[in-house]
Amino acid sequence: MALTAAALRTPYDWNRSRGVAKLIRPGVTFQDETLRDGIQNPSVIDPKIDDKLELIRLMDRLGIHLVNVGLPAASPRNYADSETACRAIVNEKLAIRPVMAARTVVNDIVPIAEIQQKVGVPVVAYAFIGTSEIRKLAENWDVDLIVKRSTEAIAFAVREGVEVAYVTEDTTRAHPQTLRTIWKSALETGATRLCLADTVGHATRDGVRNLVVFTRALIDETGIHDVGLDWHGHNDRGLALDNALWALEYGIDRIHGCALGIGERTGNTPMELLLLNLWLQGEIELAEPEALDRYCEVAQAACRWDGRRLSSDRAATEWPGLVTMR
Repeated sequence: MALTAAALRTPYDWNRSRGVAKLIRPGVTFQDETLRDGIQNPSVIDPKIDDKLELIRLMDRLGIHLVNVGLPAASPRNYADSETACRAIVNEKLAIRPVMAARTVVNDIVPIAEIQQKVGVPVVAYAFIGTSEIRKLAENWDVDLIVKRSTEAIAFAVREGVEVAYVTEDTTRAHPQTLRTIWKSALETGATRLCLADTVGHATRDGVRNLVVFTRALIDETGIHDVGLDWHGHNDRGLALDNALWALEYGIDRIHGCALGIGERTGNTPMELLLLNLWLQGEIELAEPEALDRYCEVAQAACRWDGRRLSSDRAATEWPGLVTMR
């Protein structure tokens, strides 16, 4: 059939010429790590609490389901900001849910339990510990010590009514037997989620697939139902966004990201690009797509991020309170 003149003037979309493969299964959620992992970038600052609250409101408008409000055991300010963020979520009746980071030690879980009890909002503790051979060597850890620390912290959290997502740092370079041992003990102790962390941006598409398939099989072996799976990716090889999309296709049900892709070294999965691509693909609805611009603008201004590593002289001039190294 001949095309009309109007049709010939309309751009042709090869992305949809033979249909569109669906990536997302029902129940997928998005978790924003800007206020925790993102501000670990050496070229940003920890935003003021008012800026953090504005970002959380924007995340809520974008339909982001969870926000990591901080690591409250790290400092009095971190504790205060985490508590304030939780109170704002409750008082403003936001749909977004708070999570907090912790090392897998009881003392890091204590402030999370305190804030949950004081504010009256359910919090997920993302308890992390290194698992690859290089991390075990650097920390002088063995598998038995990892299991001991992890189970003590998880058991304490469970007794305090705190949900636990167990984060194995550097998962994408950890041996299967190591993961099998520590994951089974974590799940049996009461962890409800496993977070697969591509901590140094090592993974490729094949690595994502192989790891997710292995993890799903291991969960089935335990006979424990309703275990959630997170993907936390970094961008050292420039594959963070790509890997996040593959992780969704292979069965991950929660994806982490940061505004503008900020984070350690070359950064994390950029949340705005993740949401934008899924929206353009017809995978998700964005009630307020214009909020994406504001989200990026606020994050850039709040973190003082311009995409370049700060020089010591510039940092000393613009932010004299910021400690820099020459």
